[in-house]
Amino acid sequence: MVNTKKVIVYSTPTCVYCHAAKEFFKENNVAFDDIDVSGDPQKAQEMVEKSGQMGVPVIDIDNTIVVGFNKPKLKELLGI
Repeated sequence: MVNTKKVIVYSTPTCVYCHAAKEFFKENNVAFDDIDVSGDPQKAQEMVEKSGQMGVPVIDIDNTIVVGFNKPKLKELLGI
């Protein structure tokens, strides 16, 4: 099955849950854009505007925001 949803992961290099989320997507063959907000103030602001949160990961799946690595919610949104 090929995932056709647009997935964006706002993350930082030191975030354990960010790595877990990205690994989950890779294991499930889900393509995603990884945005490192630690060095990009504009993308960090974009993340806060979308989620209302400063914490990472913030995951955007077709404009539905998931804050944190919520595996059941991600599976639900991706239909896997």
